[in-house]
Amino acid sequence: MRKHWIDNLRWVTVLLVLLYHVFYFYNNKGVVGGVGGFGDGPQYQDIVMYILYPWFMPLLFILAGMSARYALEKCTGKEWFRSRTRKLLVPSTIGLFLFGVFIGWFNSMTSPAADVLAELPGPVKYFIWVVSGMGPLWFIQDLWLLSLVLLLVRKIDGKGRFMGLCGKTGISGVILMGVLFWLGHRTLIMEPDPASAAGLWNLYKPFFYLLPFLMGYFVFSHDAVQEKVGRAWKPLMACAAVCGVILIATGFGQDNTSPQYLCSPLNNIYGWLMCLAMMGWFKACFDRTGRFAGYMTRSSYGIYIVHYLIIVSLGYLMKTHTQMPPMCMYLILTLAVFVLSPLLYEILRRIPFIRWCVLGESRRSR
Repeated sequence: MRKHWIDNLRWVTVLLVLLYHVFYFYNNKGVVGGVGGFGDGPQYQDIVMYILYPWFMPLLFILAGMSARYALEKCTGKEWFRSRTRKLLVPSTIGLFLFGVFIGWFNSMTSPAADVLAELPGPVKYFIWVVSGMGPLWFIQDLWLLSLVLLLVRKIDGKGRFMGLCGKTGISGVILMGVLFWLGHRTLIMEPDPASAAGLWNLYKPFFYLLPFLMGYFVFSHDAVQEKVGRAWKPLMACAAVCGVILIATGFGQDNTSPQYLCSPLNNIYGWLMCLAMMGWFKACFDRTGRFAGYMTRSSYGIYIVHYLIIVSLGYLMKTHTQMPPMCMYLILTLAVFVLSPLLYEILRRIPFIRWCVLGESRRSR
């Protein structure tokens, strides 16, 4: 039987990513990317970033690991990896040359090196736009790499003994796994140069995201573990809320993506408890589907791929070519990304070649 709560939690989290990127684009906390904020004073609306960033991406990797186990029960490793390559690797490589290039062009407009880029030959600029148009596609590149690692790890546990042992994990053990969450963050480079390989390492966080992905596959894919987390969602959410309030009260104004902030014990406690609380909440209360939920289950991946173009284009134009009050920009950009992203996705998926290379879908329409 399909676990609708996993589908629902995944698309809800994707929508939270869209919301996060609106506030990220206008942040003034030193987070790399976007067009900057509205002055040097406190932007209290940036609290959205502090609430969401510690947990929403790790949660998506946990859900991906769980889904990987269910998928591998129905097909061979070779078949599964082939489908992963089409869905993940194609959009994040070939798709960059057709779609990501537009994101890269807008990114170049906000770059400190914009004047230098303007003097470069056209083919060189095009290649730079392609590379800088990665945007949120780093996530699906990471997923593809972790899928390859998973196939190797499965061979080590060929008889499933480790898998069976993980299925016996109790709620205390699940909570204590937050130590691994923190250790994953400790693999970050403390003083990275954003333009170097160190900056890329901290963006992709390969060891950090590998852990929640494998936790999802080996631990949280078990019905028994899901039941335990589902029964404990209320105290988990309460503890997470307390930690979140303290974290924001003591850390507001800092770069919430810096290694120092991410490695703090409180950030990791809050992030891990929120992952558990959200899984438990949706397991207990949202294990059902409907017409809208079914559509979002099918479409949230494509919406994720296309949404950032809307944010960088409209967000840039409003900031640089209008005198609108900041709150109007936030409101318009939020409404636009939630309305136009599904519309753009629906347009692109009706073009067979674009559907394959940008969205990672079969060339045959659904």
